[in-house]
Amino acid sequence: MREIVSCQAGQCGNQIGSKFWEVISDEHGVDPTGTYQGDSDLQLERINVYFDESSGGRYVPRAVLMDLEPGTMDSVRAGPYGQLFRPDNFIFGQSGAGNNWAKGHYTEGAELIDSVLDVCRKEAESCDCLQGFQLSHSLGGGTGSGMGTLLISKLREEYPDRIMMTFSVIPSPRVSDTVVEPYNTTLSVHQLVENSDESMCIDNEALYDICFRTLKLTTPTFGDLNHLVAAVMSGVTCCLRFPGQLNSDLRKLAVNLVPFPRLHFFMMGFAPLTSRGSQQYRGLSVAELTQQMFDAKNMMQAADPRHGRYLTASALFRGRMSTKEVDEQMLNVQNKNSSYFIEWIPNNIKSSICDIPPKGLKMSVTFIGNNTCIQEMFRRVVSSSRVCSAARPPPLVHR
Repeated sequence: MREIVSCQAGQCGNQIGSKFWEVISDEHGVDPTGTYQGDSDLQLERINVYFDESSGGRYVPRAVLMDLEPGTMDSVRAGPYGQLFRPDNFIFGQSGAGNNWAKGHYTEGAELIDSVLDVCRKEAESCDCLQGFQLSHSLGGGTGSGMGTLLISKLREEYPDRIMMTFSVIPSPRVSDTVVEPYNTTLSVHQLVENSDESMCIDNEALYDICFRTLKLTTPTFGDLNHLVAAVMSGVTCCLRFPGQLNSDLRKLAVNLVPFPRLHFFMMGFAPLTSRGSQQYRGLSVAELTQQMFDAKNMMQAADPRHGRYLTASALFRGRMSTKEVDEQMLNVQNKNSSYFIEWIPNNIKSSICDIPPKGLKMSVTFIGNNTCIQEMFRRVVSSSRVCSAARPPPLVHR
């Protein structure tokens, strides 16, 4: 089996991560106690990618949960799937990072990191053939950014030939918690450039826009946002967990999406996204999914792909569909919009098809794009950092 160990750092990372485990447990027919209640052999065929089967026949997630304060861990434990996780895999401190990247990376986080690495080692040793690690975290706080990047640098030293994938929530000026978010992000991005193989960028601003404009939710909660992220995380990994016509794995993704090692920051999208009332009025075909997938409104990153060009892209389809039709649609998109695709990488859209659709849908598609417009996000972070630095006194300067 090609197993993946999932790590969750900080409040945001743990909330996204626990929602992800809810979604994939439901897809594999695993109930909140870890017991299999499904009705199809396909659910069990590759369940070992994310779950470890214990001696009592119970399925336990290959998850490592870490934070520098106990609050988030308590809420995960008290949540609907809290009993699913192995109790030893909760690692937390008492002090918190106080939104300070240096505390997460150099002081409080550094004191806790050995305990986290021990748990990661145990999880890796229980795998037959470890494929890699995935980390969910935010770049705006202290723990997810500081300690999360410390963890991937340590894992990179210990497992240099395994794939490192991150789901990174990037702060945005319109949805901001603290004034030091741009500093934390700047320091984290440097680490991600060096130590990550694939970084999926998620933006709260774009998620809110999807909830308001597309899903027509009047007051979206963080639960709604996390559900969107979990749906995409599930889509990215569905080919690993279920059989399909054109399979994909983390290394295939990296090989097809990363033209140069440092250009590994991706945009993500998902289709179909329709408001609850209008679902019955929309046809669901490969052509319709493809059109929605490339729409800027469906991107979970506040950067417009029309302002840049696609270096590479990947479309991960789910459901019963013809491989020929998928290939035709991908070719059609490239021919019609050739100016948006660079010419020195021919056939730069990779497609994969997984036969099992997500719960409640006949077919869906997850989109991952390596587009030059991602620089808008980095520019935004840099300009916010400069605004912070120009303040009198600047944040994080202790007198």
